[in-house]
Amino acid sequence: MGTIQLLDCTLRDGGYVNDWNFGHDDLVSIYERLQEAGVDIIELGFLDERRSFDPGRSIMPDSFYMREIYGGRKKSDCMLVGMIDYGTCSPERIEPAEQSLLDGIRVIFKKHLRKEALAFCAEMKKKGYVVFAQLVSATSYSEEEMLDLAGLANEAEPYAVSIVDTYGLMHQNRLSRCFELLNRHLLPSIGIGYHGHNNFQMGYANCIRFLEDSSSFDRNVVVDGTLFGMGKSAGNTPIELIAMHLNEKYGKQYHISQLLEAIDTNLSRFTVKKRWGYDLLYFISAYNDCHPQYVRWLIDKRTLSIQSVNEILSRLEGEKKLLYDESYIESLYFDYLSVEINDEDSIRTLGELLADRKVLLVGPGNRILLQEDRIQAFLREQRPLLISVNFLPEKLPVDLLFLSNAKRYVQLAAVLSEREGLRVIATSNVMSMGEAFYGVLDFASLQCGDAEFRDNPFLMLLKVMIRIGKKEVWLAGFDGYVDEYHQNYVDKKMEYHYSTKRSAEINEAVSAALEDLAGEIRLNFLTDTLYRH
Repeated sequence: MGTIQLLDCTLRDGGYVNDWNFGHDDLVSIYERLQEAGVDIIELGFLDERRSFDPGRSIMPDSFYMREIYGGRKKSDCMLVGMIDYGTCSPERIEPAEQSLLDGIRVIFKKHLRKEALAFCAEMKKKGYVVFAQLVSATSYSEEEMLDLAGLANEAEPYAVSIVDTYGLMHQNRLSRCFELLNRHLLPSIGIGYHGHNNFQMGYANCIRFLEDSSSFDRNVVVDGTLFGMGKSAGNTPIELIAMHLNEKYGKQYHISQLLEAIDTNLSRFTVKKRWGYDLLYFISAYNDCHPQYVRWLIDKRTLSIQSVNEILSRLEGEKKLLYDESYIESLYFDYLSVEINDEDSIRTLGELLADRKVLLVGPGNRILLQEDRIQAFLREQRPLLISVNFLPEKLPVDLLFLSNAKRYVQLAAVLSEREGLRVIATSNVMSMGEAFYGVLDFASLQCGDAEFRDNPFLMLLKVMIRIGKKEVWLAGFDGYVDEYHQNYVDKKMEYHYSTKRSAEINEAVSAALEDLAGEIRLNFLTDTLYRH
């Protein structure tokens, strides 16, 4: 086989975790420990002209600044490289290689930019650099596109072409097929690299397969990793594992202890501040071959079971799967939920039940405990019919449960099976798991189109009250949102963390919707609220 080179990209790819703010001393220390470990290629950071220089960050506007951080240090025989995301750093920002600390440039690019990016690689070669072509989301390439890429690479003749599994979608057979295509069609002088992510926990296993596949051919290969797998989302292949395997199987002599020292000394504080590694969200995105932001958007709705999330993701099509489009996923979400039904019978039945009763709507806010005395006094004096929203309070006599959230329904399933006689009104997006609902209401007709959060359950229930003819309701537990964890919900299992900005956005959207409804129904808040009304 050809030469195997181990490349560390902690200072670049790991920087997504901390906005590249390692601190100057740690940047230098990591660099020196990687050299002491015998790592063949060290990626020192991003070259991005949109960023200003900060000596504590491994992202900088041009190649000159690499010397400002690392230039006074000894340099072993390792190759030093920087990365450019094609289009973010113009050629004028890159000094000739003979004047630079860097030996090489890695150019990462999306599939539709491959022609322009390979021409840029050729331009970097003319400046004297060793050049790497990094294929973003290699799994998105068809065989024809991969062959076209190989042809373009043969013209530019970079040092290596790397298979980048951007979203951690690859299993070993898929990686082997990519290697086979490139190996067959690239010039023998061009190496092949692999850069893995850990959505499926396959980064290390894929490196082993990649090395096995390449061992039968006289072609140089480059294997990427980061210290402790540091990197955004599910993280990268841990370089200490690859180094260990290369020592044991291929006779390399990397000093693992130096890698571990860097993890312990220079990176341990980052593992506390921001988690990376195997994660449900990134597993779901890889499972559905899609951009992880789609999964995050759906999970952040907090209305869907995981089964429903997967069903919506299965509707993603073509190039949209890996090119995130918020309006597209929002459209799929509401299309999925908007199962139109005729709910006139349910509205009539509910109207008859509530006709001569005062109605108390109870939300899951923390103030139903803090201001319980107000609620109990109202219950004693007025004897209202009580409707709770997507939860069941322990100390209040619920007559009706309004369900608009499939995820909450799954969480309540065990409790509901024990509450004989409890009536449940559900919106049409909530599928029954056995028991018959007292009524089912059309989800689409209850959405609040003018509100930012048009599937807000509080607003939807108010629209139900208006439809059945109620002119006045009493309210408790609709507190509004604060950014303090464990301060929003009476049931701590319902808690999510809301940022200050997000809390304000929700409060403002709901307040605006309440003002719009004010002419149709009178709202009497028994407990304090942050909503305007």
